[in-house]
Amino acid sequence: MTELLAPAGGMQAAVTALTSGADAIYLGLRQFSARSSAENFDEGAFADILRLAHLLHAKVYVALNTLVKDAELADFFAAARAVWNAGADAILIQDLFLGKELRRRYPEMVLHLSTQAGCCNVYGAELAKQFGFSRVVLARETPLSDMAAISKVIETEVFVQGALCTAFSGQCYLSSFAGGNSGNRGRCKQPCRKKYRLDRAGFEEQAYALSTSDLMLGARLKELQEAGVCSLKIEGRMRREEYVGAAVKYYRALLDGTPSAAALTMLRRAYNRGDYTEGLAFGEKNFLSRDVQGHIGEYIGRVTFRHGMPVCGTNYHAVRGDGFKILRGGKEAGGALFKEETSGGFVLTGGAFREGDEVRLTTSVVSNAAALEPVKKRPLDVELCFRAGKPPRATAEGYTYVGKEPLAPAEHAPVGEAELLSCFQKTDGLPFEVTVHADAGDAFLQKSALNAFRREFYAGLCAHLCPPREPLEEVSPPLPVMQTEGGMSEAVMGESPPKSADIFIYKPSDYRRLERPPFPVVYLYLPPFFTQADEETVGGQLKNFDGIYADGYYGIPLAAKYGLPLFAGTGFNLTNKIAVSGVREYARFFALSKEISTAEQNALAVRGAFALSGGGVKVMDLIHCPFGRTCSSCDRKNFYRMTDEEGRVFPLRRYRVSDMVCRFEVYNCASLEGRAGLSSRLTDNTELLVRGPFSTRGHSDRSML
Repeated sequence: MTELLAPAGGMQAAVTALTSGADAIYLGLRQFSARSSAENFDEGAFADILRLAHLLHAKVYVALNTLVKDAELADFFAAARAVWNAGADAILIQDLFLGKELRRRYPEMVLHLSTQAGCCNVYGAELAKQFGFSRVVLARETPLSDMAAISKVIETEVFVQGALCTAFSGQCYLSSFAGGNSGNRGRCKQPCRKKYRLDRAGFEEQAYALSTSDLMLGARLKELQEAGVCSLKIEGRMRREEYVGAAVKYYRALLDGTPSAAALTMLRRAYNRGDYTEGLAFGEKNFLSRDVQGHIGEYIGRVTFRHGMPVCGTNYHAVRGDGFKILRGGKEAGGALFKEETSGGFVLTGGAFREGDEVRLTTSVVSNAAALEPVKKRPLDVELCFRAGKPPRATAEGYTYVGKEPLAPAEHAPVGEAELLSCFQKTDGLPFEVTVHADAGDAFLQKSALNAFRREFYAGLCAHLCPPREPLEEVSPPLPVMQTEGGMSEAVMGESPPKSADIFIYKPSDYRRLERPPFPVVYLYLPPFFTQADEETVGGQLKNFDGIYADGYYGIPLAAKYGLPLFAGTGFNLTNKIAVSGVREYARFFALSKEISTAEQNALAVRGAFALSGGGVKVMDLIHCPFGRTCSSCDRKNFYRMTDEEGRVFPLRRYRVSDMVCRFEVYNCASLEGRAGLSSRLTDNTELLVRGPFSTRGHSDRSML
């Protein structure tokens, strides 16, 4: 059975998801959640939603999927143990090494590898399985063929609906360097949704150049199921409960074989950025939403003027409270509200309108109400015996509750079947659809006592159906000891060899024509997104290099396969002693997170540790084309300039790996200062990594986490 997994940013969204037909929900607590701005759950709310989910035979997955620093490790392990003891069905983790340690301490735990870990190939999946994970949430960019291969290794969970990140999963640092708000800590301020201009003909105008359309894969469910995907995931912990209900109802209908045009309409009206895309797994069509940043809604008509009043000509029956977005030439021109009905449409108010403006419905009172309507309950057969001289008894699903005292005979008005039916259909907010079978008619019981009996029965039944989990006892082994190492070594990363360095990390602009550069020690850079096709392109050439520098966990088994030393890149996001101790088992060298402070880096500066110290700072990996694949008119430059509304310039590097689709890297608008004498030999797109202890100069003084 394919699982339908829904977002739960807060209690109401969680309830809506479960009662709309979700098989599972995922949510965050107040700590370690990659959506820290969501409502999230405290201990009491978490217990309540666990009970509701389990009563509906649904599962609850808890996202503890942010990067964790040394000072937070004790709290992280305590949080993981607490949610597991409370009854969570799985825990989502970003840090693969922390997950490995969790499983070592608590083998009972079920762990899912977060999409933030960037799993996109069988190597990453094999490593996750080796480390004790039972499922991987695939990077959104993963090709369908790779999904099928990974699904043979481990359970796979794939996003089918909702917002897409512009950057490759777990590899976006733009929010960090723009304002100190790390996306890897759930604090992303979404600078990708702002306006930029690009220095290519036709793209000079400010537009939402990085803003992606929303994903919708409703038409692709069969292909995903045939690829072996076990869980279909809806994004949206930051969105309203109407969106959650609409999305769950739409995909529930598809999975149940009852597709509904009305369900699709309801979803479009709840939230729709860019009229949807099928994402990178199925091509880049409509991938970017350059003209409209937010909810675009559903097209319902155009503006005409009648007697000087703006009228939307449409068959849609508008009501008070509906909201609209006005587009002019495809771009946002403002909002509007319903004023009154008129022949063939309705009158608009609240904006400056022009003849021919496009009217998009963004808030529908009727659709929102339908999205919130509960459709899923648990059938419950309740057998009651209310006979004089015997204690009252209620039985359901193997549980029996018996009253404390025998019932008195009725003198005038006995408790009858109709009264019992009315009483027990009040389920005190529990998701039961009750059928009552009553043996009654000769006993008396006050109404207040009957209601108390009902409440006690349902409370006991819930405890029977959702028994507490055997708690795990705390296991707290000592943390690895970090012994810092003196000396300084340099690794320079770029396309052209440096005049001097200990290691040159070669980043070719075209991997299809690989040649080893003339330099004593050359490692080949492998990007975070690495597919089966990419391996077919570069695999035969790896023997010509002294090692590989990989920006993803997949580099560990890949390097072992080819018998090459591994330089674990900044994309490993190493932020704590456990991760550093873990990576040292597999990598000759490794780069610490570019988001932690110099002091935090120095605390992790053991043998083999490097840190970004000078030159460019890569803040995004783009697997799509920011020019919308307008290949016929492309000037095919290797470097472009992306300028924001404040005039800051972000270098944009183009490269290719295995296919005809170009990939891009976005670099920060400011380079790192680096050590004295080094800046003169670094370009905006050349990165310098040095071995610790680390200098206190430059931007690395500031912790982005």
